[in-house]
Amino acid sequence: MPSYPRALLRALVPVPLLITLAACGGPPGAKGAAEGAGAAPGYPYTVANCGVSSTYQVPPRRAVTMNQHATELLLALGLEDRMAGTAYLDDAVLPAYRPAYDKIKVLAKEYPSKEVLLGANPDFVYGGYSSAFDKAQGRDREGLAKSGIDSRLSVEYCTDGPVGLNQLKTEITEVARTFGVPERGDRLIADEQRRIDAVTARVKDKAKPGVFVYDSGDASAFTSGGNGIGSEIISLAGGTNVFADLQDTFGDVSWEKVIERAPEVVLIYDYGGTTVEAKKQRLLNDPALARVPAVKNRRFVVLPLSSAVLGVRVADAVESLGSQLHPDPDPA
Repeated sequence: MPSYPRALLRALVPVPLLITLAACGGPPGAKGAAEGAGAAPGYPYTVANCGVSSTYQVPPRRAVTMNQHATELLLALGLEDRMAGTAYLDDAVLPAYRPAYDKIKVLAKEYPSKEVLLGANPDFVYGGYSSAFDKAQGRDREGLAKSGIDSRLSVEYCTDGPVGLNQLKTEITEVARTFGVPERGDRLIADEQRRIDAVTARVKDKAKPGVFVYDSGDASAFTSGGNGIGSEIISLAGGTNVFADLQDTFGDVSWEKVIERAPEVVLIYDYGGTTVEAKKQRLLNDPALARVPAVKNRRFVVLPLSSAVLGVRVADAVESLGSQLHPDPDPA
């Protein structure tokens, strides 16, 4: 994915959204055809999301998604025909979604300007990270609402406490319901749960190694805390996040803390301009880390960053990490 500034990469502190907005209307070009026609079947639908209450009389027809997991969730729900644009991928789109994605206009390599965003004439904007709704860039949710545009932020960035499968279910359910396709959401949830259950059943009696997530960092380590779905993925895959007590989605920790917690496995998040091999070498070449069991034994596992956020790749991540932490024994 393109390199994020650290402060924006995960947008760790949710933007202040303690406002209540009525979102029954939309920009004339986007929702005008539905105005005055009454509510669609199954509507009105009201949903509270990250401090913003929105009421939909009809499903969105011109959605813009920003960030990988928002884009892929709409594609997984078969909503490409409702997407007026997309922006800011972290990774290549999953092959199953590529044909649909290629038909959607890419508004910007990273986040679009306010002018470009509004130029797509959206009636709904869906952000995966709270940095998608940067007020300084004119993309804040309150400002969008004043332009008649509904919005949604992934619940990973406004959940009070750890994020897990309940939040994944909420995200899929509410997005599917917003677009009037609840049955598609139910099928997606059932498939994710089935695949995850198969992994947890396989690893339930295995020893759970301590896992240190190395996202990035030199003077300190930028790691996965206990509040994000990344920590839950480690647990479901049969490991233990050694920084699960860090009450944030991501955060910086000292190398002294890493040494103290003696992880048995290092999980490297793969993204951006720094390769996995370069991250491995940074750890292997640090004399202070030489006695850390994971480094000493060169026990590294890898996940793409796009799999470690709340979205349709959670089951992929659990399957991949489960097989890396607990590989099946070689056949005799």
